[in-house]
Amino acid sequence: MTDEGKVRLDKWLWAARFFKTRALAKAAIEGGKVQCQGERCKPGKEPGIGDVFEIRQGFDVRFVEVKALSGQRRGASEAQLLYEETADSIARREAAAARRKAMGAGAVISEHRPTKKQRRDIHRFRDERNAPSGD
Repeated sequence: MTDEGKVRLDKWLWAARFFKTRALAKAAIEGGKVQCQGERCKPGKEPGIGDVFEIRQGFDVRFVEVKALSGQRRGASEAQLLYEETADSIARREAAAARRKAMGAGAVISEHRPTKKQRRDIHRFRDERNAPSGD
């Protein structure tokens, strides 16, 4: 890793492989998904070694500490050397993933869409239940 000294935050996030493109990294920063010490930052901010960033991606929130600076995107193994995720952050993410998995365990998800006959049966069943009784 080259210690370039000056690198933009969006470029560092892209080089560290948090985002697929710099445009996505910039959009995330501008959308408030990346924060430095609890405050929103700008894409042009220069991260320093030791800075801690909060990065939200989907359901996950990561707290990462900058270990090295680089403006070049390299392989994943080299990109992981640019930062270190805090132990607390890893524990929180794993607990949240376990909760999401436990909540979705009882959900029945069909492997396929209903056939035309099955769809007709469903509609017929609904119509019979909603029809006024003539008693």
